[in-house]
Amino acid sequence: MPTARESLLDAALAALSERPWSAVRMVDVASTAGLSRQTLYNEFGGKEGLARALVRREADTYLHGVDRLLGDRTGRVDPLVAIAEWTVGEARAKPLLRALLTGCWGERLPTPRPVRRGAPSSGAPAQRRADAGLPAPSDVVALVRDRSLAALVRGRRPVCTREESAALAHRCELAVRLALSYVVAPIGEGVGPLVRTAVEPESVRAPTEPG
Repeated sequence: MPTARESLLDAALAALSERPWSAVRMVDVASTAGLSRQTLYNEFGGKEGLARALVRREADTYLHGVDRLLGDRTGRVDPLVAIAEWTVGEARAKPLLRALLTGCWGERLPTPRPVRRGAPSSGAPAQRRADAGLPAPSDVVALVRDRSLAALVRGRRPVCTREESAALAHRCELAVRLALSYVVAPIGEGVGPLVRTAVEPESVRAPTEPG
């Protein structure tokens, strides 16, 4: 059973799918969730806090998905291809995630402002985390790169040298940046083949025919 906080976030996200954030009213969010407006304010502090919590949950959900794919796939290439394809699909389906990944916030979406210096701390631990700051697109890229690198080198024998680890980190970042390019400028062909070609080690690529 969802917590009061999750119910309120679900209600806010549902409202956002129907109207711009500027027209979303706190009283309506609370009513849809079947909770009091005071409960909503206790959890989020206000509409700005609710916006930050929505974006923070979107970021956390996305990163949990990345971790799941890294756990489900093996090899040096398949996990990166899976993450890129999934990222493009999720971003196309979820406007809030697309804005988080690209930094392009439309008029319909909340654009959370930083917490004012000296503002009282929230009583909800999850809200304090949201108020502490939200990831920029470059932060999300770095988080996906680092998670991918850690998963790909975990338990590897022989252990990667520093140079090999740096090269692998570059491939991990390249995969997610290629995915984001498809989010910003979508084309008909899927991102998977491009990512596979870009990140596959040269030693396992098919040799080209001599000219």
